[in-house]
Amino acid sequence: MELFDVYSINQININKAKGSYVWDDLGNQYLDMYGGHAVVSIGHLHDHWQKAISDQLQNIAFYSNSVIIPMQQKLAELLGRVCGKHDFRLFLCNSGAEANENAIKLASFHNQRKKVVAFSGGFHGRTSLAVACTDNPSIIAPANETENVIKLPFNDIESLQNCFKTYGNEISSVIVEGIQGVGGIIEADIAFLLDIRTLCDQYNAVYIADSVQCGYGRTGQFFAHDIAGVSADIYTMAKGMGNGFPMGGIICAPKFEARKGMLGTTFGGNHLACVAAISVLEVIEKENLLTNAQTEGDFLIQGLKALPQVKTIRGRGLMIGFEMIDAHSNLKKELLEKFRIFTGEAKNNVIRLLPSLAISRKDCQQFLTSVQTLIDNK
Repeated sequence: MELFDVYSINQININKAKGSYVWDDLGNQYLDMYGGHAVVSIGHLHDHWQKAISDQLQNIAFYSNSVIIPMQQKLAELLGRVCGKHDFRLFLCNSGAEANENAIKLASFHNQRKKVVAFSGGFHGRTSLAVACTDNPSIIAPANETENVIKLPFNDIESLQNCFKTYGNEISSVIVEGIQGVGGIIEADIAFLLDIRTLCDQYNAVYIADSVQCGYGRTGQFFAHDIAGVSADIYTMAKGMGNGFPMGGIICAPKFEARKGMLGTTFGGNHLACVAAISVLEVIEKENLLTNAQTEGDFLIQGLKALPQVKTIRGRGLMIGFEMIDAHSNLKKELLEKFRIFTGEAKNNVIRLLPSLAISRKDCQQFLTSVQTLIDNK
């Protein structure tokens, strides 16, 4: 049997990792400024995370949601404390797409409506309604197409208001990223987020904050959306939640009524996943990683802004995107080949930086020095 070939991959076999570094099977060391799509939140194989998982494996790894799993409640209480949404409730699943599917479904149960508003440049997953809300026709199969999704221009308040004037009583939810990741590190305007909140309140629609990539402390705030000073009704989470252990979830406001069987999952919230997620939050809290994300992100942004060859730079905290002038359009490739630094990419040739929230000043300086060296040697 062969693998189903759907990924564009670097021909590198990574077989070891620690902190902000990974090593290939030839022993070469790489600086990881991408964290495997923003997944590695507290650093590869953090000692506390590793011990928590190892200790749990001595007892039980998995049982389904047909029994009491006490660490689910422990996780909910800790998450509420760290993110500040004490009165919200937690539903656990396995991935970002699954989190968004459940958020859209819960919203529809809540107000018994069908239409979902999504935006240009958005990415919400590859399954069913999540992919229907995603702005990429090449990954939307005919079976995913639906008239229930309304796509509007991102950050366009007038279009949003006109949509609610036309369809307001049919709109179930609005789903939006606080910072679009795949779309090119594009921030949602504060006025735009405030208008979403106002319109959802006015028309009894549900504000879904897709925080799969931009949340969990990545911007220096736990949720990127909260820069607007108002809460969403549902926040979706995944990537950084388990530091590499598959984990997803939604938290929902008190107004949502739980009913047995309305949501469900086989693997979500299992024993091993919960201890991984608990250990991540404990490290975020103990090591002040929200502050580190803010300070080291500011350092990287200011360092990139000082380079005239950087055409544009966007983002907050450790969710950064930048574009080079045409003469340096191969920078991402050269960083990997010449300096062994992993970065990501997004739409329109944007280089994406999504390192561990625990990244050090030394590693940030190494990245900036490498970029400067490539520019000087061009």
